Amino acid sequence: MRLGVLDVGSNTVHLLVVDAHRGGHPTPMHKHKVELRLAETLTKSGALTKAGESSLVQAVADAKEVAAEQGCDDLLAFATSAVRDATNSKAVLSRVRARTDVALRVLSGPDEARLTFLAVRRWFGWSAGQLLCLDIGGGSLELAIGIDEVPDVASSVPLGAGRLTREWLSGDPATKSEIAALREYVDETLASEVKAFQKTDRPDRAVATSKTFRSLARLTGAAPSSEGIRVPRELTLAGLRQLIGFISHMSSADLANLEGVSATRAHQLLAGAIVAESAMRNLGVPRLEICPWALREGVILRRLDMIDGAD
Repeated sequence: MRLGVLDVGSNTVHLLVVDAHRGGHPTPMHKHKVELRLAETLTKSGALTKAGESSLVQAVADAKEVAAEQGCDDLLAFATSAVRDATNSKAVLSRVRARTDVALRVLSGPDEARLTFLAVRRWFGWSAGQLLCLDIGGGSLELAIGIDEVPDVASSVPLGAGRLTREWLSGDPATKSEIAALREYVDETLASEVKAFQKTDRPDRAVATSKTFRSLARLTGAAPSSEGIRVPRELTLAGLRQLIGFISHMSSADLANLEGVSATRAHQLLAGAIVAESAMRNLGVPRLEICPWALREGVILRRLDMIDGAD
């Protein structure tokens, strides 16, 4: 069957069209992406602005049209932290549905972590053993660990690269005091969160997903995307620390010129790197493997499982 997966995130509205069936590899057939930066349209009170809502409605309507043109049998639409955290989320979702006939499912942070974990588990298989998964988004950091397809611990904390950039790094480049304050905040936020993970068995394999981790890995020597998704890639703690020392003195314009860094996300790369370093250090993980599958693939796989169960 052909599925369309519509991911409304903090930075982008991303439609992925795949051909998929139970037990088979979901094959990407088409992608459609719009950079909305929804999280940046929130007011000081946390509400999504009228302009932000209007952009969201148009993006969802356009994605629905593309999904129809691509012959999708179903459209799985979901939203993450930007919509989840908006104080007027319920009203916005209602208006999106009324104007587009698309019902956006708002995923909780732990559900994001679980679905991403499922995708990583299926990618690496049972040989991965005790699996730790990290995912840095625009609004939150997801963590999960376990031996099965459902993790033993799944958590989400408000340590997204975009969120932290807006709230902590006003300079371009950021000042030393801003960076120091952000490091302290991230460490304090993670300190209590990682306790549950430290009580589990140590991971046999530690894995990271998301654009942020892919960019950090590329900047520390991982293969470029042009070499394909099956080429092994990794991010080491030592390499990440060296990278932070380098990029902390660069403006977002200069960062955008680096290979593997998109112009629309260059400004939040440093915050993402600080979160990654803190998470790896606090979890005692010196090395992360990069997985090409993440939340969207997890949503697809879960849907296929449900269809199979119903049959």
